[in-house]
Amino acid sequence: MSPVLAGVLQVLALVVALGLAYRPLGDYMAGVYSSTKHLRVEKWIYKAVGADPNTQMRWTAYLRGVLAFSAVSVLFLYLLQRLQGSLPGSLGFASIDPDQAFNTAASFVANTNWQSYYGEQAMGHVVQTGGLAVQNFVSAAVGMAVAVALVRGFARSGTGELGNFWSDLVRGTVRILLPIAVVGALLLVACGAIQNFAGIHEVGQFMGGSQQWNGGAVASQEAIKELGTNGGGYFNANSSHPFENPNGLSNLLEIFLILVIPFALTRTFGRMVGSLKQGYAILATMGVIWLGFTTLMMWTEFAHHGPAFEIAGGAMEGKETRFGIAGSSIFAVATTLTSTGAVNSFHDSYTGFGGGITMLGMQLGEIAPGGVGSGLYGMLVMAIIAVFIAGLMVGRTPEYLGKKIGTREIKLAACYILITPALVLCFTAAAMALPTPPHSMTNTGAHGFSEILYAYTSGANNNGSAFAGLNADTQWFNTTIGLAMLLGRFLPMVFILALAGSLAEQKPVPATVGTLGTHKPLFSGLLVGTILITTGLTYFPALALGPLAEGLAS
Repeated sequence: MSPVLAGVLQVLALVVALGLAYRPLGDYMAGVYSSTKHLRVEKWIYKAVGADPNTQMRWTAYLRGVLAFSAVSVLFLYLLQRLQGSLPGSLGFASIDPDQAFNTAASFVANTNWQSYYGEQAMGHVVQTGGLAVQNFVSAAVGMAVAVALVRGFARSGTGELGNFWSDLVRGTVRILLPIAVVGALLLVACGAIQNFAGIHEVGQFMGGSQQWNGGAVASQEAIKELGTNGGGYFNANSSHPFENPNGLSNLLEIFLILVIPFALTRTFGRMVGSLKQGYAILATMGVIWLGFTTLMMWTEFAHHGPAFEIAGGAMEGKETRFGIAGSSIFAVATTLTSTGAVNSFHDSYTGFGGGITMLGMQLGEIAPGGVGSGLYGMLVMAIIAVFIAGLMVGRTPEYLGKKIGTREIKLAACYILITPALVLCFTAAAMALPTPPHSMTNTGAHGFSEILYAYTSGANNNGSAFAGLNADTQWFNTTIGLAMLLGRFLPMVFILALAGSLAEQKPVPATVGTLGTHKPLFSGLLVGTILITTGLTYFPALALGPLAEGLAS
């Protein structure tokens, strides 16, 4: 079987698996967030944190809950790392330095999972499982809660109430993420991933020295790492490490876990707003972009340029032979079009255009299908922008799902789509202008610029992957990327929840013959164009200096 055909079959297998999970999972999540009943374990959690799950919150109260919970999480994870040297199960590792502890705490709480350290050489079992793995669950649940709050903004009328943050957080964790993660972890163990609490041990003598490996609860962390679109690996090699991702079957399983909730949330959206067709329109938009990027990436990496590429069958540098070009390309697109950031190959070694595709996937806003929760609310904001553009073209007040898109709504949507590019471009410009940060670049020229542009794109978009050539473990990058991750995560949430509150206060507007059909293929096409053009105009100058210049020169 040719590698290209193998790649096509992998894509088809993913589409079939996602299609089978789409309806039951989407309907189940809609039921979870619409239920008025609480499980016994959930009641215990509410009592422990002193929350009343039945209290309806306006957007300001919902936002306070998000920010308060996240601030406490950052502080807890920071202190856990700073105290690691005194904790049991530390495997003899010292406490983490302050700047790196801040960066890591900000990273995992912001669902970014950027790692400027070697996991197997820095973190013991307590920090890995009691700190990082816990945040993999709850940071994902926070994103889902904010998405559901926005959906309620469309579904409700004449009230500013968006539900209860604590209820949404706990239900998302207990009823959705935990059960699927348990099944995913068992399947990964069956594929060969490790799951233990062993210490450091030697595995043999190599070239006059010994090689050492850590044990760890890897499969369980790997499952929620992918399912929650987190991305931070137990080992520095991430999902290219055989303990995390042993073979081609586990590779497909991990890609499935990355994509299943973001895609299924479109049905949850359709179910909660009372129109499944609206969910299908969003699904179609996400699917077109994902398939387009996957096809383009595979074509770019399989293209032969010179004898070395022809002998290897394509661009094999930085890729595991267990997965090949196809498995690596599909994984790379899945992780950068979502906020996952996990890697089974190293994007720094991709062709110039291939590296640019991974970067552009993040710069789209990670909305195809995007992170758990963040992908859906990002896509809904782009739908509002598309409706506004359509309204300008026909001279009609824009409406979406029966809600008028007025001045307040479009200002909030505009702030949402502008804040992340502003963070990426300003931090990149500062890093290139100052004398010290460029010393961290392994490469010069266009590729070196791409390393820094990629780092801030990944941080501000809460992705977490990196061009491996950049040494980001410096005070400058630990601090500035940490700030980019926090601002890139929580400032957009401010605008999303304010938008949700504004929409929930409105009363629905009856549809007329002039109402734009936002459930039709025409609107999905308009939405795809809006996403690509908006991103292209924003990032094109920076992309031209980096991956485009490198690709054209090769």
